[in-house]
Amino acid sequence: MTPLTRRLETPARATPQDLFALALDWWMKGERFDIGRMSQELGVSRATVFRWVGTRELLYGEVISKLFESALATARREARGEGTELIADITQRLIHLIVANEPLRRFVQQDAEYAMRILMSRSSTVEQRNTASVRAALEDGVREGHIRPAMDLDALAYVIIRIGESFLYRDAITGDPPDVESAITAIRILLTAENRRER
Repeated sequence: MTPLTRRLETPARATPQDLFALALDWWMKGERFDIGRMSQELGVSRATVFRWVGTRELLYGEVISKLFESALATARREARGEGTELIADITQRLIHLIVANEPLRRFVQQDAEYAMRILMSRSSTVEQRNTASVRAALEDGVREGHIRPAMDLDALAYVIIRIGESFLYRDAITGDPPDVESAITAIRILLTAENRRER
């Protein structure tokens, strides 16, 4: 038996990348994250998985944030128009992509209180990262001359995210159905108003 044969026959130790890939697979299938089962499937200890992710909530945060970044990139790539209309089109496409994400809707429906803690609480990485992604998009819009907001970009990005959350997750927050069009209209008005203040 050669050294290579021995290595090929010895199961490779799982990595954090393997855990993330597994979490994405479970997310798409609608399976709840279970650190014990995940560690067994990866062939590592629970302590190792917890050392990689911190908590189960943070693992959810990693997955959801990554999917948001991907949706935003798609929206920016496919958006049309100029100036404020371009930013509004990006926002509209992004919101529709989020609404159409079946695993996310299922996650919220399964346990609304837990989902809101993951998505919107102060300790959550999801809202922080999503706000940072939107801020980066706004910054690009300013640099390219599409918008000239008078409002601080950090605050503007936060308000946009909060508006989106309030309308998208209304079913979990108030019991009313999600209202995509109102979210899009509110964000469009906000961007237009900021643009006019600068002129």
